Amino acid sequence: MKRPYSYIAGTGHAVPARVVTNDDIAAMGLETNDAWIIERTGIRQRHIAAPGESLTSLCAEASRQAMAKAGVQPGEIDTIICGTASPDHLLPSQAVEVQTALGCSRAAAFDVASACSGWLYGAIVGDSMIASGAADTVLVIGAEKLSAIVDWTDRNTCILFADGAGATVLRRAKGEKKDRGILSTFMRSDGALAELLWRPAGGGAEPYSADAATGKRHFIHMAGREVFKHAVRSMAEATDRALDTARITAADVDLLIPHQATIRIIEATAKHAGISMEKVFVNVDRFGNTSAASIPIALNDAMEQGRVKEGSTVLFAAFGAGFTWGSLVVRF
Repeated sequence: MKRPYSYIAGTGHAVPARVVTNDDIAAMGLETNDAWIIERTGIRQRHIAAPGESLTSLCAEASRQAMAKAGVQPGEIDTIICGTASPDHLLPSQAVEVQTALGCSRAAAFDVASACSGWLYGAIVGDSMIASGAADTVLVIGAEKLSAIVDWTDRNTCILFADGAGATVLRRAKGEKKDRGILSTFMRSDGALAELLWRPAGGGAEPYSADAATGKRHFIHMAGREVFKHAVRSMAEATDRALDTARITAADVDLLIPHQATIRIIEATAKHAGISMEKVFVNVDRFGNTSAASIPIALNDAMEQGRVKEGSTVLFAAFGAGFTWGSLVVRF
């Protein structure tokens, strides 16, 4: 069976109503300001969940939008894959909580813990399941509530991360859809570099404790400069491999939708790929870095703006903690 195996039939996204600006963060007493944050990250604001607002509710809202656009009922979903590093609970998976909220009673549901690459990894798994015949309709979600695991006194991380969810419905490419869909996939990882971006405590190796809380070891810790270097290098590899496998060039790409990490990483990725910034979708300024949610949020945003339409060829690339990285080429 030749590609494409599956196509993206519907998209959706949801973010908390509360908006936190750079001035709001500066007012918390951190040594930063709006100009400093914009210069280094390109971020002007981010959406932050209110107390009691769950990741499940965001996932469900985004999923309902995607399912409605795809014309899919809850009973038609075979599999739910949720990419997240900040689930509502460590047990059970975020995906089964979303399954219950949506009423997808016949679906298998599981999480993919690949940080910022979570949605992309999930899409590759979903595409593979459809190719193998294990599923016909797969709901792939990328979602984060990073505000719950960020140290709001650490300006190196709290200025970056935000909350939100994005969802896509993958369906088998057949009939009139057989000429569009996922044309190529690529993913890699390197666990040797895990401690450059991680949460030291809170898992089985170092359970949450009073000592961990005092040392803030249950929050995200990041070596920013090292992460930047590896992100640029890895996303460059990802774009090269995806284009080669799809047997297309940068000139054939109508839009690049990269992980919305920072504007500097986005610009470096586009430069390496040979794609002008006019053909790069950027919304990190409005949403911040929502990790696994950033690409599906950006995709839905781009579609609502008319930047992605029938016939568009779109390149996706992501890099996240692990380290993990990967890419997709999709014809819509």
